[in-house]
Amino acid sequence: MGTKEAKKGGKGIKVLLAVLVLAVLAAGGALLYNGHAVSPVDAGDTTPVIVEIPEGSYTASIADILQEAGVIRNTTIFRIQSKIRHKDGMYVAGTYEFNKAMSMTEIMDKIAAGDTTGLHFQILEGQTIDKVVDQLAEEGIIDEADFYHEVENGSFDYPFMSMLPAGPTRLEGFLYPDTYTLPLDATAHDVIDAMLQGFDNHMQEEGIYDAVKASGMDLYTVITKASIVQREAGNVDEMANVASVINNRLEISMPLQMDSIIAYIQKEDKIRATYSDIAVESDYNPYTNYGLPPGPICTPGVDAIKAVLSPADTDYLYFVASPEMDGTNRYSKTYEEFLKDKAEFDEAYEKYIQEHPDQE
Repeated sequence: MGTKEAKKGGKGIKVLLAVLVLAVLAAGGALLYNGHAVSPVDAGDTTPVIVEIPEGSYTASIADILQEAGVIRNTTIFRIQSKIRHKDGMYVAGTYEFNKAMSMTEIMDKIAAGDTTGLHFQILEGQTIDKVVDQLAEEGIIDEADFYHEVENGSFDYPFMSMLPAGPTRLEGFLYPDTYTLPLDATAHDVIDAMLQGFDNHMQEEGIYDAVKASGMDLYTVITKASIVQREAGNVDEMANVASVINNRLEISMPLQMDSIIAYIQKEDKIRATYSDIAVESDYNPYTNYGLPPGPICTPGVDAIKAVLSPADTDYLYFVASPEMDGTNRYSKTYEEFLKDKAEFDEAYEKYIQEHPDQE
């Protein structure tokens, strides 16, 4: 090889080496930048940052929200990492608590897992408004006075609101039993609205509104009956029979005489009502009044509502808890049969109380 060719070859190698060096530096720079981008914005700042991810948010819009909140550095890296880590399209809407000391991957994992924050509470079937208030006030979710004010006076836009009576028990039976998560700044109005929306959603999803129309009853009557079924039936299997007893008594104008209604008046959970209990003066008293009580006595679940819409076909007029006290009832057509069943329950109950005096 001549001198000229050697010089050209050496120059070409130098250019190639230079290009390789630049490529390595660029790749290294990209890695360093990517590593910086996914690292915490401020490793020493653990101040909570509340972020709301709306329903239907795409990865790109979530990235924008997180950058605006100051908990990630770069939206492009967030989108790229979401694809690489198979999180794209897996993010869950909700209210989240982050801080600037969290890495981008920690934030991504939290949203993908639906690890939301906010006001978490569960309303159980069979609870009254008073019980709901006691629970939510104790959990620090609502102010008692604000909640009662909204129950009686709040404006809520649902089709069933027009049939509800005025007064402090207006929403009794309609605060749907479910688990809820609301933003940390939710008001008493927001909490009630979420439960009413829960009621409306489930009535639509379960076809209850259509079934009520087909039944010939109005929704308020159905919920009132269902609330009694909810409190009187020890389990779901008993509900259709309890509903049939309610209907059979109403049909012959027989007082309902059900102690769950007495318990509602007295605001006490009692297994057996006393003579003084059943002598109380109230429009709700099922011993001194005929027909249904003026309104629901608790919030029923879907099973109790369905039982009212599809009651068992029986001739039963009476029932009492079985002496096994396992949630089942004994049903009878005559008062004599009922007295026999009741005597067996009373004996079993007295024995139970002697063994568990704290349960009375």
